[in-house]
Amino acid sequence: MSSIHGPRPMKILAAALAASVIIFPTASASAAGDSTIDQIGTYDYLVQPNFTALGQMQEATTGNTIGLGTFNNLDGEFVMVGGVGYRIPTTGIPEPITGKELTPFVQAIKFKPTKSGPIPPGTQCSQLIPAINELAQSDEGIVAVRVRGTFTQLTTRSVPAQSQPWPSLAQVVSNQTEFNLDGNKAVLVGFRQANDFLGVGQPGLHLHGLITTQKAGGHVLSCTVGNDAQLSIQRASNVNIMKASSK
Repeated sequence: MSSIHGPRPMKILAAALAASVIIFPTASASAAGDSTIDQIGTYDYLVQPNFTALGQMQEATTGNTIGLGTFNNLDGEFVMVGGVGYRIPTTGIPEPITGKELTPFVQAIKFKPTKSGPIPPGTQCSQLIPAINELAQSDEGIVAVRVRGTFTQLTTRSVPAQSQPWPSLAQVVSNQTEFNLDGNKAVLVGFRQANDFLGVGQPGLHLHGLITTQKAGGHVLSCTVGNDAQLSIQRASNVNIMKASSK
């Protein structure tokens, strides 16, 4: 998916260190509310590559309502919708999680959308960033995103567990399993991240999805919306990168 290019004043490399990073310091408390992203690991940690777990899912997901990530050894995709988390393995069939599963990377937020709007039919996921930035009134920082509706085209993927020595992410996705979910109603959730927070999460627009029957989902590779799609956003005010636990 596309990414935004711009200045790079910050790059967070230490995934295992506890940190609280302010994203939009000028946003009012009433407007931002509790807009903290709780996070284990960073995208940079995965890129090293390192897929070793840093904590339990529940350490980041408890109290939050949407999120995405992966599992220990990169064993499947994680998506959370409405406060319920799922693992999507290479079978493509979502499995509810307990929260005790281990993860090297997860991002979650208590989603309280501040802006929403319809998406023109035929819009592709790769074309959503300008609309997100317009609603957020900013092309910087990190913005939580939800897209709901019918998708005339929707392709997701999952990846199998990896073993050491760790392959690169490019090698991992070359063996991904893809799922054709065209025509389904679905909820896509994730984050639009600008380059001023490069290394925290995946650059650009990172979405994971779940069809409304909860029978399929995964990391979103591409999509085209139908005539009933709605985009909702919430500007994140902070990122809480949690210290690695003893698991």
